[in-house]
Amino acid sequence: MELGIGMFGDLQINAKGEIQPAQQRLQEILAEVKLMDEVGLDFFGIGEHHRPDYAVSSPEIILAAAASITKNIKLSSAVSVLSSADPVKLYQSFATVDLIANGRAELMAGRGSFIESFPLYGYDLQDYDELYEEKLELLLKINKEQKISWKGKFRPELVNQEILPRAIDNNLKIWVAVGGTPESVLRAGKFGLPVMFAIIGGSPAQFKPLFDYYKKVYEGYQHEPSKFEVGVHMHSFFGENSKQVADYYYPLYSAQMDRVGRSRGWPPYQQHQFDFGRSKDGALLISDANEAIDKILAMEEMFGLTRFSAHMDVGGSSHLEMMKSIEIFGTQIAPKVRAALKK
Repeated sequence: MELGIGMFGDLQINAKGEIQPAQQRLQEILAEVKLMDEVGLDFFGIGEHHRPDYAVSSPEIILAAAASITKNIKLSSAVSVLSSADPVKLYQSFATVDLIANGRAELMAGRGSFIESFPLYGYDLQDYDELYEEKLELLLKINKEQKISWKGKFRPELVNQEILPRAIDNNLKIWVAVGGTPESVLRAGKFGLPVMFAIIGGSPAQFKPLFDYYKKVYEGYQHEPSKFEVGVHMHSFFGENSKQVADYYYPLYSAQMDRVGRSRGWPPYQQHQFDFGRSKDGALLISDANEAIDKILAMEEMFGLTRFSAHMDVGGSSHLEMMKSIEIFGTQIAPKVRAALKK
């Protein structure tokens, strides 16, 4: 099982509501990715957002910069909002990152957890489902064929067009992100694509039927069993002492949940939600190394994971605390998880 970190590029927001400069946060992210590589984590993913509380609108640019200062870590979006992107340009950008990174780039396609990119790029939210389906099919066709002809509803026709540059070995690794809808699981299984499930609330056990459904569809379409890949993305933060890291992180985490929740009609985030999330049955990994090891291994046993992604910057902790969390993950948690899985 691969172990890595996902981020959205959350900006730090102080008690006065002052937002950290994006330039500062971008420099911090690059330092954090460099440390991830140095401590031996397997992958890094960065999300796409178009909001004032996030620093990253173009994951591929961050990944290209990270490629130049890392050696081994895989570099992915988490996610690229495919519905409002041009699949041709998106493929070209990630193929370029792949060439810079010597084959370490991946693209994770998703609908996105926010909708700001739709009006920004001139798309109608009423076409939400059709946009994603059509663009995913085009992206996958581009990934297989250097010269293509294609006609759809939302993009100008392509007639015998050559899409360049090409990723190394003419194959860009493409994941899809799934929030919990059976339709998305069915589509991923049909195409034989690796899936990342976002489990950010409630009890992870509730997702087991979706994992089973994905595997059933994947096998039903007779895709190669050895290429079956499935991961989870869970909100995480690590410290030397479980209670201390929870006490530090709760105000940051709850403030971000409330910022997001205000636009979605959620009630204010409560301490009891946080406490349940941190429990054995909850979806938060905000703890010391030992608790995290147990929970990651439980997730692997429950779902048959090939990848675990710790989403580690929700609410914008300090750079110093982020670096500590990354170091604990890479030097204390990851080695013991890997050792346990070899037994």
